Amino acid sequence: MESTKVLRTFEDFFSDRGHHRITGSTLLPEPGDPVLFTTSGMHPLTPYLDGTRRHPHRRLSNRQRCLRTTDLDEVGDTSHLTVFEMLGSWSLGDYTHEQSLRWGYDLLTNGFGLNRLHVTVFGGNHEVGPDLESERVWSELGLPVERLVDDNWWSNGPTGPCGPDSEIFVWTGNTEPEGTPSTDPRWVEVWNHVHMRFHRYDDGVLRPFTPSNVDTGMGFERLLMFLQGVDSVYETDQFGPWSQHVRRLWRPDETSFRILSDHLRSSIVVIGDGVRPSNTGRGYVLRRLVRRSLTTLRRLDPTHGLEELPIDLIQHTIDHFGQPDDPGRIRELLLDEERRFRQLLDRGRDRVLRLHERGPLTESDFTFLRETHGLPREVVESVLTESQ
Repeated sequence: MESTKVLRTFEDFFSDRGHHRITGSTLLPEPGDPVLFTTSGMHPLTPYLDGTRRHPHRRLSNRQRCLRTTDLDEVGDTSHLTVFEMLGSWSLGDYTHEQSLRWGYDLLTNGFGLNRLHVTVFGGNHEVGPDLESERVWSELGLPVERLVDDNWWSNGPTGPCGPDSEIFVWTGNTEPEGTPSTDPRWVEVWNHVHMRFHRYDDGVLRPFTPSNVDTGMGFERLLMFLQGVDSVYETDQFGPWSQHVRRLWRPDETSFRILSDHLRSSIVVIGDGVRPSNTGRGYVLRRLVRRSLTTLRRLDPTHGLEELPIDLIQHTIDHFGQPDDPGRIRELLLDEERRFRQLLDRGRDRVLRLHERGPLTESDFTFLRETHGLPREVVESVLTESQ
């Protein structure tokens, strides 16, 4: 199932059930939000979910691009991406959590043709009992259920809306399903349904939240991985053009291919949402993405550079994310950042190597190089890698 059909199937399913569709949301939160980037599909809807604002529609669905800086160092495996998309649906005090679970099952099995599913539900703790409602629904639908505690309690922080969640997993092994989601990593989560029926207050007390809301989130690229029968998000059709060009141009190993594809693609999206490289805040996240790409590229071959990056890849990326930017301008910004990086490498190489002559660099050495000479860790590590 191609990605365009997956999106259409998801959007049509919820539109047919009265959901107002929200699309094309930026990575940048509203002014005043302390978070650097939108980290989840529900993030832009927080004021409506916690009751501080009233939305004109009570049923919503969306496709939201997200960025999690906590996942930067995880990129290189089969499933982590820096910029990714979440498909979500919400009930703002409208339908029940049970209805959400039944619709979720219907879409996954009848809409997408997925089977070999397993679910987890909240098993209860000293404050709230087990989620018997969800367990009953899943049992009626014929799915195996596992009770967990911490993994199936959702909150957006120490205070605010919270509640039990039910996670749906897909079996990715080459054998018949074995074990449970908590005992076998071949069970991979595809969709989370949260029942926001509590609110935790500043004094730590948990009280029922009325009317309760339903919040669901499903990773688009991970869903594609299941539906297209591949072992990595980087093998889906979303990364087809990247695989074609990056592998031909730079002959990377698999981990390097994933880092280059993810970080350059993410950099394009971040620039497309209006961020520019800098030494602080969002601009520093962008700078880290570009510099880690360059470090990976130089490790493969120091003669390679971003001037080899095809303009078609930039156009493909901004087209998918619905960004009306000029691919030529984005390419110039990337090349300018590459020039700055090379100048910094040239300026700092001697300082780093002299310090390294005494032995492996310590954390205090990295701090000294950053604070005294303006050499961030990724630059120092790039110098050390090239000197080996």
